[in-house]
Amino acid sequence: MIHSLSGGELKLNKNYDFAKVEIQEGFEKGRPYWFICPFKDVCQNDLVLVPLGQENTPTKALVLRVDKNISEQTSPLPIKRMKKILQKLN
Repeated sequence: MIHSLSGGELKLNKNYDFAKVEIQEGFEKGRPYWFICPFKDVCQNDLVLVPLGQENTPTKALVLRVDKNISEQTSPLPIKRMKKILQKLN
């Protein structure tokens, strides 16, 4: 049964841009991670600063790909677990 027809409301999902990055320094060098991308001008091969680890240490990363306008239902990871890119470096 469709939820909205049974008296409830459909949840409106937000859309996000996601970036898959490769860490460029430190212990995690070479490892890929997904981040929410709040910047519209980030492209493949850009260098960005991302928060890494429990301390959210700012770390350089290379953007491998950017997926734009993706629903939170189809995000690469649960939105609640994802962090945002801090800054574009180049």
